[in-house]
Amino acid sequence: MEKRRLGKAGLEVSAIGLGCMRMSEGHGPVAGTKQEMIAVMRGAVERGVTFFDTAQVYGPLVNEEVVGEGLAAVRDRVVIATKFGFALNPHGRSAPGVDSRPAYIKESVEGSLKRLRVDTIDLLYQHRVDPEVPIEDVAGAVKDLIEQGKVRHFGLSEAAAQTIRRAHAVQPVTALQSEYSLWWRRPEEEVIPVLEELGIGLVPFSPLGRGFLAGSINETTQFHKEDNRGSLPRFAPEALKANLALVDLIAGFAAKKGATPAQIALAWLLKQKPWIVPIPGTTKLARVEENIAAAALELTAEDLSEIDRLVAQVDVQGGRYPEEVERMTNR
Repeated sequence: MEKRRLGKAGLEVSAIGLGCMRMSEGHGPVAGTKQEMIAVMRGAVERGVTFFDTAQVYGPLVNEEVVGEGLAAVRDRVVIATKFGFALNPHGRSAPGVDSRPAYIKESVEGSLKRLRVDTIDLLYQHRVDPEVPIEDVAGAVKDLIEQGKVRHFGLSEAAAQTIRRAHAVQPVTALQSEYSLWWRRPEEEVIPVLEELGIGLVPFSPLGRGFLAGSINETTQFHKEDNRGSLPRFAPEALKANLALVDLIAGFAAKKGATPAQIALAWLLKQKPWIVPIPGTTKLARVEENIAAAALELTAEDLSEIDRLVAQVDVQGGRYPEEVERMTNR
């Protein structure tokens, strides 16, 4: 598979990565055993995927353990990204709010290193900006970890343009992880221009709209009580019904290209900038193969214009998060 470079630091990864969040408990039922999830990860590596994403809060903590076990045998072939910044109590259960105090960052990274079974974390993101801690202090703490050899690259997630600038001035930011897809294009307004100016890569999470753009969700879909999609405004019944028009349009275009809607959504992202690397999440190897194929899908300038025209026909209904969660982003 094609390789891409994130940021001026030149972190090289596969053009399509793998989001591992749903490979462990905490975000809905897991579609398989731990060993089956490990088999998916290793199958992805065999097919050219080198970029894997996890976080302390996934599970919490247990997702890092699964990723660490799954990738230990192929450590020299992969880039592992994880995230700090949510407050976790000593028992590993999520506590309300965020915590990016420098001492807490350094303490939590020691746990991540052990769970991931690595000596160095390839890419360490601040998961959400902590309004109580100056971003300069956060960047300084990660800079210390880089100097100690415990971290290679610094990243941010869902940060505002000015916050990115301030952090980058202290410790160069290699990548920003933020939601970006055919139904969430707000990063184009302020964030992507700053990333281009500073030479920072973009790692879109939920590039398939949490499965929606892939056509796997319809009006009859019932989310498991632990699946957070059931609480998101865009998946509320009336919004979902309206938003399905977007999927229908993408599916029609995909059929003409001999592709799946998911492949069109991923290929569109890859065409936006050469330093964009989406990380679709899946627990099925067949989906990994489908997603990988998107990297080889050719979209012409006319195709891209047609996709933009189709997307503009649909006014997406509902916020992507409840208001209290959305307030934790873009700050």
